Formats: sequence, C-alpha cells, structure tokens
Amino acid sequence: MNPALAMPEAVPPRRRGRIQLLLILMVVIGPMMLATAMYKFSFWVPEGRSYHGAMIGNGQTSADIGVQGASPQETWQLLVTAPGACEADCQQLVYLARQIHIGLGRDASRASHSLAAADVPADYADKLKQEYPQLKRYGLDRGTYAKATDNLGGARLWIVDPHGNLVLRYDGTAKGKQILNDLRHLLKLSNIG
Repeated sequence: MNPALAMPEAVPPRRRGRIQLLLILMVVIGPMMLATAMYKFSFWVPEGRSYHGAMIGNGQTSADIGVQGASPQETWQLLVTAPGACEADCQQLVYLARQIHIGLGRDASRASHSLAAADVPADYADKLKQEYPQLKRYGLDRGTYAKATDNLGGARLWIVDPHGNLVLRYDGTAKGKQILNDLRHLLKLSNIG
C-alpha cells in the first residue's frame, strides 16, 4: 500500500457523539448563561430607552409619596403633585394632564387625571370645579412627600398604573407630546386599565 495515499484514521463514533452532545448543550445553555451574566454584572446593557420621564422601578405607590385618599383605580392615572401651593408650574401641569387625557382619543376611558396638592388657593379651586369637572383631587402630606421624593420640590406629573404603582415621573418642563407617547406606549403594552 502506498503511504502517501493512506487514509486518515477516523474519529471513533463514540467520541464524535460526545462532541455533538457538548455542542448541542452549548447552543442551548450558552445563551442562558450569557444572559444571566449580563444581568448580574451589568455589561452589554443598552443605554437607549423608549420613555422620556424618570422611571420609578422600586414599587412605590401614590400613598407612599404622601397622596391622601387615593385608592387603586381601574384606570391609569396622570397625577399632578404639588408639595406647596398649586402655583403656575402646578397649574400648567394640571392643564397638560387634561390635554394629554383628551389626546388619548379612544383610549381616554382607560385613563384619568388628578391633583394632589398640599394647598390650593381658593380662586384656583373654584376654577378647577368649573373648568376641570373630571379632575379628581387629593390631599398631600408634605413631610411624607419630601422624605419619599428626596425633596424634589416643585410640581411633578406622575403616571400611575391601575394598581396604584408609580411608573414614570416628569417635572414641570416636560413636553406634553412626550408624555402622551409614553402613556400610549404603556396602554398598548398593558392588559389592565
């Protein structure tokens, strides 16, 4: 027999089966191990986000920030909070919350708007009764609010889910279109409310 034409030795079938088994296990278990490591060690986490407000992911409810008298409802809620008197920034957010509620169109029945303020001037309270008949009003405990929000100060607009959990927070400079887009996105993804 010619040594140049010698056939290479074949890999034993038992060893080939083990290699195939290891490859199949790596294909199945490898992505799970990679995903777990990405979560635990926070690497390759995308920096981009699809929402415009500050995400509240710690399970706080509206009662935890000092809103008095609010109970979980069957709808999503645009909640305006004012730790002091409801002045120009608070009044602008109340107006914005109503406009966003109207802007939801056919999904407007899945949301509501409300105000939680420590103090509402009498003339503005009368205006609220006349011009904002659907606006729900709650009290706000200043001490609890200051402690829970790390003294944010100023009026804020919050998106609250039907279970009463705070989802997103916006300050007085937020644009209505961005808040409307965020709320529409939440309503689209949500089966509740």
